[in-house]
Amino acid sequence: MGSMKETAMGFFEACETGKGWNGCAPFCKAGATFSSQTGALADITTLEQYTEWMKGLFTPIPDGSYEVKSFAVDEERNNVAAFGVFRGTHLGEGGPVPATGKRVEADYVYVMQFEDGKIAHMTKIWNDGFSMVQLGWA
Repeated sequence: MGSMKETAMGFFEACETGKGWNGCAPFCKAGATFSSQTGALADITTLEQYTEWMKGLFTPIPDGSYEVKSFAVDEERNNVAAFGVFRGTHLGEGGPVPATGKRVEADYVYVMQFEDGKIAHMTKIWNDGFSMVQLGWA
């Protein structure tokens, strides 16, 4: 595949545009794991599950988009950290309540750990509670 940066960017783009596992799998090792200290993602333990969760997010938030704020490669530790902002409006069906018309602007960080040129584990750092309040879901 390419460099860690190219692989991470390819994954990030596919994940953040709702391509699901089919779009993200080429950048990941089989069985890649996932972690996040958030209530919303508490039951998600694989990167496959997470990418499908992100894909599903585009049903209640069809105008979802992202902005990359920072993208850093740490060759010594074999990881890439991406800081982004996700934005969107709850306009579609789905979510815990009917469409609220409220907008979310959520800061988050992905730390993607690499093995053999592919993502083996990803940690998401995100304040899900703040996002749920913005959307009117909590």
